[in-house]
Amino acid sequence: MSVQDLGISVDTVWMLLAAMLVFFMQPGFALCEAGFTRSKNTANILFKNFVDFMIGSVLFWFVGFGFMFGSDGAGFIGMPNFGDLSFYTNAAGLPTEGFLMFETVFCATSATIVSGAMAERTKFSMYCVYSFFISLIIYPVEGHWTWGGGWLCNSEAGSFMMNTFGAAFHDFAGSAIVHSVGGVLALVGAICLGPRLGKYRNGKSTAIPGHNLMAAALGVFILWFGWFGFNPGSQLAASGEVNRVAISHVFLTTNLAAVCGGLGT
Repeated sequence: MSVQDLGISVDTVWMLLAAMLVFFMQPGFALCEAGFTRSKNTANILFKNFVDFMIGSVLFWFVGFGFMFGSDGAGFIGMPNFGDLSFYTNAAGLPTEGFLMFETVFCATSATIVSGAMAERTKFSMYCVYSFFISLIIYPVEGHWTWGGGWLCNSEAGSFMMNTFGAAFHDFAGSAIVHSVGGVLALVGAICLGPRLGKYRNGKSTAIPGHNLMAAALGVFILWFGWFGFNPGSQLAASGEVNRVAISHVFLTTNLAAVCGGLGT
């Protein structure tokens, strides 16, 4: 085995390990959401977190991966791949199946973010429809604009961003592509649904305590743990001095961000 092959193997293992950590955020979301809501809604919330990953995985593998990374979409959307992964070759030599799995857990996260904001007032069937469109169209299309080589990555858009804002658009670990998009969708859903029944009485906010703080706390710790795959894993490599320094730096930054956010709160 050559040094290059060994490096690619190490990078592949790191990418798949990071994907496992991001997948582990699914039970983190489930426990956090269920713990902070009422016990009567537990089954609904837990099943949503199962189903949005199942729906997202199938749709992203079948067509979403092509929408996101296909090269024939004239900068706005890629071509659907219909389950065929042969169109894609990773520039770093990483296996396409492994890279697909890494991107799948990101797609699932963007859908899962919505669940908590709409908890306790969303029909299960309608949540499935919401998750369907996020996984099939919204996430793959806007992901194509940057990570898939779309219009935000092309030279004209890059020049415009540089001249207007002083920097080209860059998203290292999905702060815009995953989390801002998921957050905006969650906000839209919450605005459309309105507050939970009984939240406001006579114009005053009423506390609706969660039923299981232990589950909620465990969910938060799992999400914190999962971030150590989400952010450092976005380097997509661990071999070599540049990569090992980069992932260590991102690891430290991720932890300090969580710690300072908690202390600030």
